[in-house]
Amino acid sequence: MCAEREDDSANPAMTISQNYHLVLSLDEAVRLLATHGARARVIAGATDLLIELERKQRTGIDVLIDLTKVSGLDSIVLAADGWIHLGPLVTHNDACASALIQARALPLAQACWEVGAPQIRNRATVAGNLITASPANDTITPLIALGAVLRLRSLARGDRQVALEDFYTGVRRTVMEADELLVDIAFPAMKPNECGVFIKLGLRRAQAISIANVAIVLCMSGATEQASRSVSNVRVALGSVAPTIVRARLTEASLENKVLSDEAIDAACELAQAPVTPISDIRAPADYRLAMVGTLVRRALEAIRNDDVRRTLPTAPVLLATITQESHTQHLRSYGSQEIEMTINGQSRIFSIVHHKTLLRMLREDADLQGTKEGCAEGECGACCVILNGKAVMSCLVPARAAKDSVIQTVEGLSNHPIHAKMQKAFVDEAAVQCGYCTPGFLMAGAMLLDERAIIDRDAAEQAFAGNLCRCTGYFKILDAVVRTAERRSSDGLAGVADRGVNE
Repeated sequence: MCAEREDDSANPAMTISQNYHLVLSLDEAVRLLATHGARARVIAGATDLLIELERKQRTGIDVLIDLTKVSGLDSIVLAADGWIHLGPLVTHNDACASALIQARALPLAQACWEVGAPQIRNRATVAGNLITASPANDTITPLIALGAVLRLRSLARGDRQVALEDFYTGVRRTVMEADELLVDIAFPAMKPNECGVFIKLGLRRAQAISIANVAIVLCMSGATEQASRSVSNVRVALGSVAPTIVRARLTEASLENKVLSDEAIDAACELAQAPVTPISDIRAPADYRLAMVGTLVRRALEAIRNDDVRRTLPTAPVLLATITQESHTQHLRSYGSQEIEMTINGQSRIFSIVHHKTLLRMLREDADLQGTKEGCAEGECGACCVILNGKAVMSCLVPARAAKDSVIQTVEGLSNHPIHAKMQKAFVDEAAVQCGYCTPGFLMAGAMLLDERAIIDRDAAEQAFAGNLCRCTGYFKILDAVVRTAERRSSDGLAGVADRGVNE
């Protein structure tokens, strides 16, 4: 157990609420919300909220209610009535890797894949993305196109259902009351004659907030060839171009019972601008967003017509995880103590008075493991990457309390694993280490990729490192190092992990 640094509490920008509750049931969370009201926020991934609290963008919040130890909330289920249900702890990686979501809700899988980087997607939940209520949030657009409905629960009023399209009242504003908890996201699974796609425009391929995005879901009937079939029940949703996600209803009406001819697509694209009221910001001027709405709608409709909707999502996306839906039953115990016990690099450790810290700060200041670096402190650079319960995460976005009873690996523990040790040598042999500041994060992402997959090509390595920045621009050598490690593991006949494919 390490002593607290005397000046830690003097840094308010890094402080997490002292009233932190790790709950074991939804009922417990609902009771706490009823007690604390607007002073409380429910967290799961907390990838948005922690940054907002540190930046003082959310004021008056002194109670955090953490759901991550509640069992069964990470399920993705197809019900007998044909509706898919997502629990409030379903992460973006859970969704984009799910065989059910890929087959019956492809636009949602594509949107989840576009969110952040693997380490972010391992923590950030679809429910949290919806509640944050930014018009640039990627998963809102496909879920509106899919006709999603939310179930909200409060102690005083019980459950109520709200169509996602009616959930938003403005930028970062919803109809959700302070004492309500989102307990279910549901939408009808796409039928065999339905087709859909999500397309995003960003400033870069990964870790980019949408300049604009579009999701289209429609029915196709008639001729055998896709390009000759007529469409109906068209739903077109547009994101990041208005205060809320909007439906392009004139476009929908213009396409009804039409074949997706060039003329029909041209007309639909012109009408798509009608509901759009974009702003100018650091990502793009308003007139560019307005022009790109038609372009994105055209790309989406042409992808549907050409039966080319799946190319933006890998069949087996890299998750940087060896388990995608963690079993929480092992955690059913009391969480009243301020002490935190966890296993770090194979050793049991106990810490106290770290309730206001992130996992990054706890590892560096209390565990004295300073190989994990702080770069951006907002999940953008990957320097703080660690393995938490079999998943790569950004430790700067994990509350220390959320890691209670967890298994953690940091860069200091890589030498305990023969393949990970070989990868470290490969970084040296391939000249992949330059200034070295980003290296621990790359090593952790690479280690997780080696654990996840037996065969690693350049594309898989690029997916794995999408959340890691190198200011020395040494990416090619870094990619070479992890690919070479996988090749040498195979040639040496060392045991590897079978390719995981997609999850059922």
